[in-house]
Amino acid sequence: MNKNCTKTKTKLRKKLLKYSISPFITNATKRFGYPLSNKDPACIKEKYWNTLSKNFRKNLVDMDNKQILDKYFKNKIPEVLVDFTNNTQGKIEINIHHNKNLSRKRKLLEKNSEPLSNNILILYFDSVSRQNSIRELKKTLKFFEKFMPYKGGFNEKYPNDSYHSFQFFKYHAFKGYTSINYPLLFYGQKRDVKKKNLITKYLKNNGFITSLANDYCLRDNTLSNHEFILDEVFDHEFILCDPNEENIDTQSIRCLYGKLDIEHLLNYSEQFWRKYTENRKFSLIVSNFAHEGTLQVIKYVDRFISSFLLNLFNDNLLRNTTIFLISDHGATMPSLYYFHSFYRIEGKLPMLYILANDKKNFSYEQQYKYMHENQQNLITAFDVYNTLSNIIFGDKYKYIKPKTRKHDTCKSPYGESLFNKINNNKDRHPKKLNIISKMSQYVCI
Repeated sequence: MNKNCTKTKTKLRKKLLKYSISPFITNATKRFGYPLSNKDPACIKEKYWNTLSKNFRKNLVDMDNKQILDKYFKNKIPEVLVDFTNNTQGKIEINIHHNKNLSRKRKLLEKNSEPLSNNILILYFDSVSRQNSIRELKKTLKFFEKFMPYKGGFNEKYPNDSYHSFQFFKYHAFKGYTSINYPLLFYGQKRDVKKKNLITKYLKNNGFITSLANDYCLRDNTLSNHEFILDEVFDHEFILCDPNEENIDTQSIRCLYGKLDIEHLLNYSEQFWRKYTENRKFSLIVSNFAHEGTLQVIKYVDRFISSFLLNLFNDNLLRNTTIFLISDHGATMPSLYYFHSFYRIEGKLPMLYILANDKKNFSYEQQYKYMHENQQNLITAFDVYNTLSNIIFGDKYKYIKPKTRKHDTCKSPYGESLFNKINNNKDRHPKKLNIISKMSQYVCI
């Protein structure tokens, strides 16, 4: 198994040239700029999963050709480039453009609501069960564990602080694959509803600046099923569509230009976080690093995730932030363990950890009590979606009517905010959920 990314591969630049159909590069190009997916109409109105891959190959740009940049990329200069000038391995460079005009406009929209947290950070990993996160993400979970509440009250280690983290033992998947679970988390609706809004719509309307870093060549993990056209974008997007990205869905680490692909996503997200310190922020990191059957590969990203969180924490940049460490389902890829009972059970129970950091949110003992109790309640992606909506709208959330097939609001009728009391009555029973929201009986423990 390949366990490091330090090997020099001289064909990396040749592969970019070979697969590219871009008129904006030549055989002499040494610095390749990644196109901005949120600025290209073809990507914004994408319908098929390979739209981004084609766009990437068609719009790679020579970053040293000022004439082309000024003529074709004036308002969409790439934020990510690969530099081969002094390195046959290639080096990814990230330069997020701080949009002062956008920052100013979103500041004006902040008066529309008083959120429970000014910032939301989501670390989303495909195919990671709660149990496997405990086995393989030891350093990352130590970051969450030191803020977990102690019996009898708030965190005794940090009595004057407002950091409190929770793990949800009965967080259930709906199906064993992403295209079903993903729309529930970020749209609050089932995949078969063709008219639905990505949660970024509500974030932007309430003053949040948004970013997405995704290591799969999709702007949205729902689109692989050609169900609908996504017309909502993030303010800053970094999508890895590079033909040099290797080892997808295999039992070895995924490398790109001398680093794990997750390192590039985390570097992009950290730079975004630091560029907009004065604004409300929403950052979504989507990784398919664990999308394989051995349950082992995810451990190689552990130290990078924990370092990312600690860097922001130590620089006091996680104040007034809610962090989600989440997956859509557990292990479902074929492997040696596939027919073992623990493998089947773990596929149904993904990980969900939440670290909340807002004095207002936890100044009331009752809200703390509800979140604490909900760790042992049946939780679904609909509940996570409503929790995000609750954070965005704050106290206004309780007055919002649930969405219907005709009217799309920020509140799913099938879930409840984790900041509220969840009743374990018959309406929360898996059989009832199956009737009203098509939760698969396969995933019910």
